[in-house]
Amino acid sequence: MSMSVLPKLLRFLLVHAAIGFAIAGLFVMALVGFDIGGFGSLVGRSSVAPLALGVLTAFLGLTFASVQMGVAIMLLPKDHEDGRGGGTGRPAALVPVRIGAVPRR
Repeated sequence: MSMSVLPKLLRFLLVHAAIGFAIAGLFVMALVGFDIGGFGSLVGRSSVAPLALGVLTAFLGLTFASVQMGVAIMLLPKDHEDGRGGGTGRPAALVPVRIGAVPRR
């Protein structure tokens, strides 16, 4: 892999990781704001609310960032001009198969 490609790929991953962390922050704000399952009032009465919210946001951020990066990678367009690989580009379940294709003995 050439060095000129590496910064572009890292930038791609970092942007999508930041998007995942932003979604996690919005999710935690919604949990607290809408008091889902009494979580907002529980955190509001706690003496360690900033620590609890920070840990929750950090771990949800890791999860959401990983999912966001994985989805972004899987949705990249496929390059079919290089001549490598093969197949139809469709999942195996969608490739038509002839029933009588197996020879009889």
